[in-house]
Amino acid sequence: MAEKSNPAKGIIKALGLVFGDIGTSPIYTLTVVFIFLKNTNDNIIGVLSLIIWTLVILVTIQFAWLAMSLSIRGEGGKIVLKEILLPLLRSKKSVSFVTLLAIVGVSLLIGDGIITPAISILSAVEGSVLIPGFEELTRTSIVLIAVLIAILLFVFQKMGTEKVSGAFGPITGTWFISLALIGVVAISDAPEVLVAINPYYGLKFFYDNGLAGFIVLGEIILCATGGEALYADMGHLGARPIRQAWTGVFFALVLNYLGQGAFLLKHPEAKNILFEMVFYYAKNLYVPFLLLSISATIIASQAMISGTFSMVYQGITTRLMPMFKVDYTSVERKSQIYIGSVNWFLLIAVIFIMVEFGESNRLAAAYGLAVTGTMTLTGILMTWIFYLKKKKMLVAFSVIVTVVDAAYLVANFYKIPHGGYWSIILALIPLAMILFYMNGQKKLYRMMDFMPLDDFLHKFARVHATTERIKGTAIFLVRDTNEIPFYVTQTMFFHGVVYEDNIFVSIINRDDPFGITGFFKEDLTEGLRVFEIQMGYTEVIDVEEILREAGIEERVVFYGLEDISTENPIWKIFGMIKRLTPTFIQFYNFPPKKLHGVFTKVRL
Repeated sequence: MAEKSNPAKGIIKALGLVFGDIGTSPIYTLTVVFIFLKNTNDNIIGVLSLIIWTLVILVTIQFAWLAMSLSIRGEGGKIVLKEILLPLLRSKKSVSFVTLLAIVGVSLLIGDGIITPAISILSAVEGSVLIPGFEELTRTSIVLIAVLIAILLFVFQKMGTEKVSGAFGPITGTWFISLALIGVVAISDAPEVLVAINPYYGLKFFYDNGLAGFIVLGEIILCATGGEALYADMGHLGARPIRQAWTGVFFALVLNYLGQGAFLLKHPEAKNILFEMVFYYAKNLYVPFLLLSISATIIASQAMISGTFSMVYQGITTRLMPMFKVDYTSVERKSQIYIGSVNWFLLIAVIFIMVEFGESNRLAAAYGLAVTGTMTLTGILMTWIFYLKKKKMLVAFSVIVTVVDAAYLVANFYKIPHGGYWSIILALIPLAMILFYMNGQKKLYRMMDFMPLDDFLHKFARVHATTERIKGTAIFLVRDTNEIPFYVTQTMFFHGVVYEDNIFVSIINRDDPFGITGFFKEDLTEGLRVFEIQMGYTEVIDVEEILREAGIEERVVFYGLEDISTENPIWKIFGMIKRLTPTFIQFYNFPPKKLHGVFTKVRL
């Protein structure tokens, strides 16, 4: 991979793709926290200590170390954790429970991917009111600008995550350098904030503030939003460049948060802390910094968008989700993808959330529930895996981070009546779709009348020998020749459509990007052959040309479709999902005049 031969290139891509979200948290985290707290010296030092150790425990230990040590073919995420854990389990109930946890985690991540762009972009655009002449910028104008930025971001996704990260990396790198520099300048004015590195002050904050201090965790967690993207985006870039980039990002974030705390000690009246700090120390550079912050918040959304693409793709390949159309955008990694239907769903939802809340401070009341929920689920799954693999030290660390995750999750419960319910609603949409699809597919599979290959060959040999055969060659599209789908037996045995030459054709996606091969396998019996097409995942194949090169001159191509009939409202939803998502036939260039779809009537 390119990242191995050129580490700097890998780090720059990681900055652009993975760290946008967590990198823009300094724009709003302390500002939101001190809406709820008095700006006393003890509170400022205590909150800074909690922020630093939240980044250490929940991002560095949980994701950069523990989670990223668990992968399948370089992929990370909830579904990967599920796939690692399932073979270790013996009980069917445990398998069902783990699958449910993974599905809920995926749904929460998608919900998080909606709120992240909304709060990040809104908070940056709000900083423009400090520019002379823009003080009277209305809330409607701010929302409109944020919506336009979001539209541009989502339109840009089609170019692919490799191009996106390559373009965004240098900008994000500049952003982190700026955060670190302004932080150092502010710290020099109040170096006493450096004592916040000691976790004692975080614990003292809880002792001094009691229940109120615990509830404030619901806002402090905003500093770690986007931490899940380190693991979810492993498949895009690999673990090594992400870990290397996180080292620099961590120190830049800590320096900036300490700088904001120092500024707040000297200017307790500050409201929009980061922007007022920059305006105070570097007034002449404020406008470039604001433009840089807006650019960074555009990139902030990228981490969750690409992470959502990864989760959905894994859902498709593990048959949790319908077969959305997937565009492969890289020759280096199969997991660098674009899923149009998911992209536009996210955009519509982001615009709705921006309009609904109107400003970042109100949106912060809805933010954090999905983040802490998905972190807690990751912790549970990791702990279970390490326990079953008998890795005692890793179990101990994993239990600690899971307890911390759970504490943050409970602290966020108070947000539910204040807008947090939107996190639940947004997560319920993909959750419902997954559950409808999974249960529908299981029931549909049970209702389909597959015939074992041996039984089929016995019957085919008799029919082929005794039935008047149609001249020419017929192609039947099948996935697995060991189980013959009902549409084939329906066509041949019920309708008596038997050709002189019958060929089962299957199309196999390989893990490498290039190359197309088509070859005959061993004949199954007289009059029945098997032809397999293997293709690289970036290839757009011309099936007709491949068939011609193999000497196949078919008269007709048969493929199966299910016609779902039901009075049950749940199965009606499943039928609608099946109708709205594309069939595999749409992805390949089959000769359209020869196609014959054979419907199998299925009553659920």
